[in-house]
Amino acid sequence: MKSESLSITAASPVALLPRLAVLGAVVLWGASFSTMRIALQDLHPLSVMWLRMIIALTCILPLYRTVSLSAYRKGDWKLLLAAVIFQPCLYFWLESAALGLTTSAQAGIISASVPLLVAVAAWMILKEPMSTRITAGLLLSVAGVAVLTLGGQATESAPSPLLGNSMEFLAMVCAAANMILIRILGRRYDAWTLTVMQVVTGCLFFSPGIAHLMEVPAGTFDLQLVLILVFLGAGVTLGAFSLYNWAITRMPASTASAHINLIPVVAVGCGFAVLGETMNPLQMAAACVVLFSVLMTQKF
Repeated sequence: MKSESLSITAASPVALLPRLAVLGAVVLWGASFSTMRIALQDLHPLSVMWLRMIIALTCILPLYRTVSLSAYRKGDWKLLLAAVIFQPCLYFWLESAALGLTTSAQAGIISASVPLLVAVAAWMILKEPMSTRITAGLLLSVAGVAVLTLGGQATESAPSPLLGNSMEFLAMVCAAANMILIRILGRRYDAWTLTVMQVVTGCLFFSPGIAHLMEVPAGTFDLQLVLILVFLGAGVTLGAFSLYNWAITRMPASTASAHINLIPVVAVGCGFAVLGETMNPLQMAAACVVLFSVLMTQKF
């Protein structure tokens, strides 16, 4: 991270661009929960993820000359490997499996725990101080996620909310770890190069999904499914990650992750509007606790 970027005032147009980039990524991620659930109705999770990655890779290929590893330093492979394993590999594997077991609204609410997890990861890895307020917020958030998960009842659209929500929370742990690593790597590598690494690794990791595609009945790929896959691949996998990776190299990790608080709003809204999802009163109360726990850790 360049020191000049930290000295720019919040009102500066240059400082505004990273925030707009994060907001764009958040909207795309929030909308991806419901669209991913629609895709999972027809395709195996590994197939959906491989198609997302291959679509993103196809968009990248014409721009491959912009990828540069000239900043590589001895030993960086350990950080780079860990970053791409956490996300997209483990993160998307856990989340795609979770969305077949729980609702997109509940998964979106759980994503609100990312800023708090980032704070813990920064405390453990970067030795950044963690205040009592953040610690209390983290404990409250974990309690809210637990109630949200245990309060879920199995339905046709969410056959195992307990397992699904647990996997979604583990996905958020992977996302938080990746954000810290990208923040460290972003000091030397440009955002585009890091995004390309994630997409290429994802194509390889989710390649077993090709076998499941061979079993898909003819006529499955209608216009709606194709458009959803293009949105998930080009818009979310490539677009959202490019925007976020670019922004997080130009602003503190805690500031960037705080914008993720908006993902549940978008996810719940899309879940209600597109899929007609609902939550019982206990889960709604737990969702409010999770959002409040995140809000109490933010400075205004």
